[in-house]
Amino acid sequence: MTIYNRCGNSGVLLPKVSLGFWHNFGGDAPFERSRAITRFAFDNGITHFDFANNYGVPAGSAEQTMGRLMDEDFRPYRDELFISSKAGYLMWDGPYGEWGSRKYLMSSLDQSLQRMHLDYVDLFYSHRYDPNTPIEETLQALVDIVRQGKALYVGISNWPLEQLRLGAKYLREHDTPLLIYQGRLNMLNREPIEEGILDFCREEGIGFIAYSPLAQGLLTDRYLSGIPADSRMAQEHFLTSDKRTPELLAYLHELEQRGQANGRTIAQEALNWVLEQKGVTSVLVGASSVEQLKNNINTILS
Repeated sequence: MTIYNRCGNSGVLLPKVSLGFWHNFGGDAPFERSRAITRFAFDNGITHFDFANNYGVPAGSAEQTMGRLMDEDFRPYRDELFISSKAGYLMWDGPYGEWGSRKYLMSSLDQSLQRMHLDYVDLFYSHRYDPNTPIEETLQALVDIVRQGKALYVGISNWPLEQLRLGAKYLREHDTPLLIYQGRLNMLNREPIEEGILDFCREEGIGFIAYSPLAQGLLTDRYLSGIPADSRMAQEHFLTSDKRTPELLAYLHELEQRGQANGRTIAQEALNWVLEQKGVTSVLVGASSVEQLKNNINTILS
């Protein structure tokens, strides 16, 4: 069984499961644990590593971890890796540290390359649509970033459908076709399907990569019996305890039964559901341990 999908109409193949560095890879995480997870992913065919400028605690530290990994482990394998980063959300103080201006996007990518000890990224995203910057300014910055050799491809993340249509047209007309759209998609949040974004990407030959396919851990067995003290929900930050509703628990038990019939865990059921949606190229998963990553992917990449 192949573990790679073609990304839209491009020449790029991406693994069905890609590794996201949003959590668990920053300065607050043990480096050796991050190293073990990243090595395991690569050794099992996960060649796509996904970042944003502000990933990690503190912001930017996930990319710094990647820089150290490049120097100590991955430099000989650079051409076997597909590395992405993004800019759009708040990264530094002052008027130029977020959104979609040319100033911010280009400065942010330069900083990301410095942190990751890279000459270029394979893919650079506009991380969110900026309603206060002319869309042409944001898009032309993406075009020029490719022309400067700082990224091979460009992507769009979290843009509404109408702006995505305009963006795809502009980039195509400027000889920098949109490679991929990144959006939140899981069994609890189906907005890219409901809003027509997934259909548009499929019709236009644009890849789609789903982040949060496990709904930040809700679509696992992690919270079936309570809230573990070391869990993301216990921190009441990105995932809050009010999400653990009776309706969710009933749904998880239903998924558990379905998974048992298919020889899968709840997480594996959830990941496979996303990959079964027409037009989805890859799912982004995070991991806090090698064992967690292994358990989540073993029915997909085996």
